[in-house]
Amino acid sequence: MKYGVINENHLFVKCYNRGKKVVTKRIVLFVLEDKHARFLQRSHPNKEKINRVGISVTKKLGGAVARNRAKRIMREAWRQVTKTYPLVKGKLVVISAREAAGEAKTGDIVKDLTYAAHRLGLIAEKSQ
Repeated sequence: MKYGVINENHLFVKCYNRGKKVVTKRIVLFVLEDKHARFLQRSHPNKEKINRVGISVTKKLGGAVARNRAKRIMREAWRQVTKTYPLVKGKLVVISAREAAGEAKTGDIVKDLTYAAHRLGLIAEKSQ
């Protein structure tokens, strides 16, 4: 499933200030209701709501190589979580790396993302 990307600074700031958050050892996950989800739903090819995701890594983590590696790992972990669990749609999601994310493997980040998503109610109940 393709997801939207958060590029604008004001959306990151809204998530940080108004969103719910869960702090784990390696990441901080922020979730906020997306006010433009309906508009984006109309322009989506399948006419369904999507989550917009932003990834944030601070310079405290290290140089450019370390920061880009952390972003790649978090992006892949997000893909694995979205494949494994049905997620609630129409949210702004910001994944922020902590210093422990520098040495983390993808499996570690997946565990943290799954835990945080459960705590925030981002994982939808399976309909049967």
